[in-house]
Amino acid sequence: MKTPLILDIRGNSLDDGPGIRTVIFFKGCPLSCVWCHNPESKKASAELSFDQSLCIGCDSCIRLCSQKALSRKHQGFVDRKKCTHCFSCTNVCPSGALSRVGKVLSVDEIMNIVMRDMPFYEHSGGGVTLSGGEPTLFMDFSSQLLQKCKEKRIHTIIETCGHFNWKEFESKILPWVDAIYYDIKLMDSSLHKKYCGVNNDTILNNFKKLVALFFQKKIDLLARTPLIPNITDTPENLAAIAQYLASLGIDRAILLPYNPLWHSKSKKLGVEETCEVLKKETWMDNNKIEKYKQIFSRMGLSV
Repeated sequence: MKTPLILDIRGNSLDDGPGIRTVIFFKGCPLSCVWCHNPESKKASAELSFDQSLCIGCDSCIRLCSQKALSRKHQGFVDRKKCTHCFSCTNVCPSGALSRVGKVLSVDEIMNIVMRDMPFYEHSGGGVTLSGGEPTLFMDFSSQLLQKCKEKRIHTIIETCGHFNWKEFESKILPWVDAIYYDIKLMDSSLHKKYCGVNNDTILNNFKKLVALFFQKKIDLLARTPLIPNITDTPENLAAIAQYLASLGIDRAILLPYNPLWHSKSKKLGVEETCEVLKKETWMDNNKIEKYKQIFSRMGLSV
């Protein structure tokens, strides 16, 4: 079984499904969206993060690093070409400015954490949400985790970009999941490939199959669209998505306002931003969001 790295396990979440939830963030994604709100989740491998605001300047890490990959003279402090990801520096960093992104946890270790929040699920109608990154990159692991949750009668949700093997998903994930939050970002396939790294053929095909199951009342399904300035939030794209959903009989969707905090995350990882149109974007104006909602409302969708 391919074992994923876990970015975080976040309890008391109110944003990833009904009730109070525990959200498990997987590391690794088949897409490479230029705006990814969790840029630390793109790569499946462990990464080194450096937070300048936490650094106390003790230089313990610099003296320790055998690869000479750490230097005050380097623009990002870490020379990513020299760093071998031994993570020895994180062990001597007293402030946590240097940290490892992604850790190995077994299904049982995750469940031990999940079970601590069981009273919250029972009293709020909450449960567990698998997020990322992309949980379907690790079908067997995700399947085992979901099965363990269902054994405890915990409500389960998976958040997915939709780019997965249907046969595997159907046999390993569907039997154990109550709801699927499904991202539909761009309807134009060429634009999807430009901004997300792959075309959207597999994503749309998988979504249609899930819609059929939704109307058979076998799963709950909710389409989500991130509002990315000048990329996904154009009237043309939003109208195309709304029309597509309405044509399938879907009458509800989620719009996710733009979150600019990913810029600081990318900086900590030493990731160079390539999308010029997003470099100066800030929080999205509420008036804009209301206009985007109206596009969906005109097609008969509640948002």
